[in-house]
Amino acid sequence: MPERLKSDTAVAEEITCILSDVDGVLTDGRIIYSGEGIETKQFHARDGLGIKVWMRCGFAFGLVTARSSVVVERRASELGIAHVSQGAEDKLPAVKEMIAAIGCKPHQVCYLGDDLPDLPVMRYVGLAVAPCDASTDARETAQWVLRSAGGAGAVRETVERLLRATNKWKQVLK
Repeated sequence: MPERLKSDTAVAEEITCILSDVDGVLTDGRIIYSGEGIETKQFHARDGLGIKVWMRCGFAFGLVTARSSVVVERRASELGIAHVSQGAEDKLPAVKEMIAAIGCKPHQVCYLGDDLPDLPVMRYVGLAVAPCDASTDARETAQWVLRSAGGAGAVRETVERLLRATNKWKQVLK
């Protein structure tokens, strides 16, 4: 695990891929069922734009979640996310497979996680990030603890911080 004291620039220069959990990171973690049993989730528009910006800058993005949901499949499709692993109760093997498919090394990966199933992955990658409302263990494992909560712009905050640290955010603004 990288030292917590490294500058954002030193950390960000290595990162070419962001992988993220879904529930508790891209959403606020609540799982809602309608009276008909249909699952719903809320996603923040700024997270979606952040993901698109990250990929437009030439970087990879993927989702790894223990649950399986048509809603996640749809959101990934809307955003053009090609790398999606659902039903991955043990996330580390899924992440290793995804990293190999993307063609990067673990130290080049930023992973956003919020709870106990994310800890092995957070310890494996180059940059572990947790929303401010993540579990205590996830926050203690993360190198970056965000100001944003899960479902409230956590992914966007991460993307901006990485791109600003490497002076790539200026391209985005043009």
